Amino acid sequence: MKLKDFAKLVGMSATTVSRALNGHPEVNAQTRARLIAAARQHGYQPNAHARFLAMGHASTIGCVIPIGGRNEIVNPIYADFLAGVGEECARRRFEINLTVVPEEEQPDAYRALSSKGLIGGVIVQFPRHDDPRPALLDRIGLPYVVHGRVTGHDGPYSWVDVNNQRAFQRGTAFLLQLGHRRIALINGDERLDFARRRRDGYLRALADAGVSTDPALMASGEMTAAYGYAQARRLLGGARPTAILCAATMIATGVRQAVEEAGLVLGRDLSVLTFDDDLSYCANREAVPVFSAMRSPVRVAGARCAALLIDRITGGPGDPVQELLEAELVIGRSTAPPA
Repeated sequence: MKLKDFAKLVGMSATTVSRALNGHPEVNAQTRARLIAAARQHGYQPNAHARFLAMGHASTIGCVIPIGGRNEIVNPIYADFLAGVGEECARRRFEINLTVVPEEEQPDAYRALSSKGLIGGVIVQFPRHDDPRPALLDRIGLPYVVHGRVTGHDGPYSWVDVNNQRAFQRGTAFLLQLGHRRIALINGDERLDFARRRRDGYLRALADAGVSTDPALMASGEMTAAYGYAQARRLLGGARPTAILCAATMIATGVRQAVEEAGLVLGRDLSVLTFDDDLSYCANREAVPVFSAMRSPVRVAGARCAALLIDRITGGPGDPVQELLEAELVIGRSTAPPA
């Protein structure tokens, strides 16, 4: 049933019906209750366009997912982030539009989302150093919130990020305090802003302790168990480190496999400290966790990105809001002084 048909059925204008069913304050409670009851009786549900007419803005958040060397939609970290977005959208009666495009077609995708008019704003994910997307979205006038930050973008914009530099500086300092000096870093893709910040935190902690860096102990790549396994095999094949700092629990899982295959004991022969996104898929939440970790739930970050964007869509232009989340250091069974 279309909006105009339902409006005719109840004897009211389409605008009044749409405003009432979408919680607009101009419609009194008695009228709203009567229309809700009638909608249930006749099986009517307002579509996205009807909500747009009622509220004066699109009640939909857009997420553009690039397909490049990796498919982010099957990445467990992104899946939990999206779950957080979805929870907040459900609470605020918003919808999510997922647009999957080749990486080089992202600008066209953002322009198309803006021109269609049924997207209220977008969440920008996986920002790179000097990422061009915030400037593009500013030009086309599409509201956005960045999950992360864009080093090199001078304009004001809203973002939600973990203090990645501090987390990895603190994690490295913890390993140094245990007595480790040969500390390896298996990082994420350092084309991405968060990974650069994590590397900077690692390097700063080493410099503060007067420990020289060894490029052979640093790696950057995709955050998967297979990548962690391959890098750990490489590190264990030479003058091995006494501790490894991992950018994700999935990497640490691969490292653990390589350590055990080499006949070593995690935490006794080799310490491992990881960043823990607190994934539902790969939980590290035993009473004494397997991995010592810097923990910051990515699901919470997703919910906060959605909340800021919905506030911007419903409230109109305002000063950018920026939230920096701190990671918690959790001591597990995978770290100890060097043997």
